[in-house]
Amino acid sequence: MNRNLNLDYFWFIESTVPAKPGTTSCSRTELAVRSKMRGTMLRRTLLQTATAPLVVTASKTAARRPNVVMFMTDDHGAWAMGAYGCKEMHTPNLDALAAGGTRFTRAFACTPVCSPSRMTWITGRIPSTHGVQDWLQPVDSYAANSRKWLDGHPTYSEILARNGYKLGMCGKWHMGDDHVAQKGFTYWATVPGGGGAYKDVEFVRNGERVKTQGFKTDRVGDFGLEFLDQQRGGNQPFYLLMPFYAPHTPYDYQPEEYRRHYDTASFSCFPSTAQHPNQNPGLGRHHGNRESMKSYAALISGVDANVGRIVRKLEEMGVRENTLVVFTADQGWNAGHHGVWGKGNGTWPFNMYEESIRVPLIWNHPGRIKAGQTPDLMVSSYDYFPTLLEYLGIPAPADPKRVGQSYAGALQGKPGRRRNRLYFEYSYVRGVRTENLKLIQRTREWPSEYYDLEADPGETKNLIGDPAHKRQIEELRAGLNQFFGRVGAPPQESWQSTTKQNLTKYGN
Repeated sequence: MNRNLNLDYFWFIESTVPAKPGTTSCSRTELAVRSKMRGTMLRRTLLQTATAPLVVTASKTAARRPNVVMFMTDDHGAWAMGAYGCKEMHTPNLDALAAGGTRFTRAFACTPVCSPSRMTWITGRIPSTHGVQDWLQPVDSYAANSRKWLDGHPTYSEILARNGYKLGMCGKWHMGDDHVAQKGFTYWATVPGGGGAYKDVEFVRNGERVKTQGFKTDRVGDFGLEFLDQQRGGNQPFYLLMPFYAPHTPYDYQPEEYRRHYDTASFSCFPSTAQHPNQNPGLGRHHGNRESMKSYAALISGVDANVGRIVRKLEEMGVRENTLVVFTADQGWNAGHHGVWGKGNGTWPFNMYEESIRVPLIWNHPGRIKAGQTPDLMVSSYDYFPTLLEYLGIPAPADPKRVGQSYAGALQGKPGRRRNRLYFEYSYVRGVRTENLKLIQRTREWPSEYYDLEADPGETKNLIGDPAHKRQIEELRAGLNQFFGRVGAPPQESWQSTTKQNLTKYGN
């Protein structure tokens, strides 16, 4: 277990979720982590089994398919990039990807916290169907019997492996059993447990513990370069997943080469607002703190620099023209927005502000994706699974538990298939968003919210009790309940969020 953790605190609820027939009910804590795994030694036999490559059906068709590199940041609001309007942010490599490709202006995570969000990105299923409703707490991640949360859930990575792709993952996994390669990946480098300090950290790289020196973000970049070097001369397309830990807390270390960009910054993109009355107290100390703003920005610039390293490697290898690059974040972040420093669990009760769920999303593929596109389609993290497979020409197996739709056509400049609504959930909070309206529904003991986003994009005026909006609210509520009922989610009122207690925050 990483012993260099800088711990904050966040509010946590103990809630009861319904049991399946023939079983007992379980607490929300148990839903996220059923038991605390113990043990500190890796078991070689399990590692050898887990890292054995899947049998693939490589073919000439698969060999001609594009390579893919997917970058993902952690707790990164779409607002915190030059390409999305914050010109103080030093993100030249990300801005270049946006200028040369498609930048979505209304992309959302379906849940505003790490583990359930990552589960959605890789499975295409929402938390109510993949079963992880909150971030996975720090257990002994080296235990050979660490919980395998993805078992039983089809992933796009397995489908890619079966279709001839060579898969590598370096960075934050945070979906359980993270010390061994899984789900089609054969190259694997991660910090077990989900997060922690940024300097001199221990990774598990292909089954071996590796103590690294320096900045963790740069080491993730190193592992990505190593994977790419291993693909030289290969006849398989590759998929490299690089989920960075930044800009997630702690703000313990950033190299000066990234911090210096903000020595004289005014941080005008960080709203100067009164602190939210229900701000998570462990994160509240960062609110309005210039040093925290500088750290957050520097962590993003560190990611940007390593994105540049990877893109230059693709060019040097001569494969850039045949490589799709995707950049996104697991969820968003408030840095003074609404008076909050944090994301969905940055307040009590939990929130679904736009900044908590809106993420950057860029697709870049020279010659195949038109440069400079900025479609305003509403797209969700649960759409990535079908979109990726359609773009690569791989049929997506039928799965009634997946709710997404492909937006691959929009990448080609075609009129995208617009949807009327997107859905969100986090624990006892569920939400629905249309083009201009947004309903956040909580269980009965907590207030719900309704916003007219066209008139009030900053979500400053809650209209939930306004008689003039009663009909629209009732229609959205009916659609929301129908959607979650259709996917087999438990009734929302089964979440009994009646208590709160302070627990240590780690890898959310």
